[in-house]
Amino acid sequence: MSQTIVTTDTPVPAPAKTRGPTHTLSVLVSNEPGVLMRICQVFSRRGFNIDSLVVSEGRNTNFSRMTIGVSGDPQGLSQIIMQVSKLIDVIHCSEHNDDDAVVKELIMVKFLADADQQTQALQIIEHFGGKTVDLTPRSMIALVTGNSSKIDAAISMFSQFEIIETVRTGKIVMARGEQPT
Repeated sequence: MSQTIVTTDTPVPAPAKTRGPTHTLSVLVSNEPGVLMRICQVFSRRGFNIDSLVVSEGRNTNFSRMTIGVSGDPQGLSQIIMQVSKLIDVIHCSEHNDDDAVVKELIMVKFLADADQQTQALQIIEHFGGKTVDLTPRSMIALVTGNSSKIDAAISMFSQFEIIETVRTGKIVMARGEQPT
């Protein structure tokens, strides 16, 4: 009996409509229920798609930092930033790019690799500055961090093995220098 496994790597048809360029926003919010829902509604009403979302408590547990990767018409982005900034419990919202911030992602890739393939897999992991976080006689889990293009390239190289599963964080961002994010 054959079983089909659907993973995050299962190919899906490309969207019929181009969504526009991607943007990375940093939002500092009060750590309260309902804040995420209100922010998502602003993006939805304006026709922006949230491509990635990372939320975590800050050093002060009364606040959380949201890093939101969105795609859509750049003309409407400034309006969204203003609307999000006006929401209750939002301290500030700003857009960041590679020039004014450090932007990174993390991915874990689980793939099949028997003893003969593990040396090659370890070379790929080392090339991308990654780490092996799990190793069995038949499989491995690799962890790689970097910008989006580096993560995409790593996935491409790991695709020569049978990928079982991937987990990708989405972008996280921190402003360069002394400027707060």
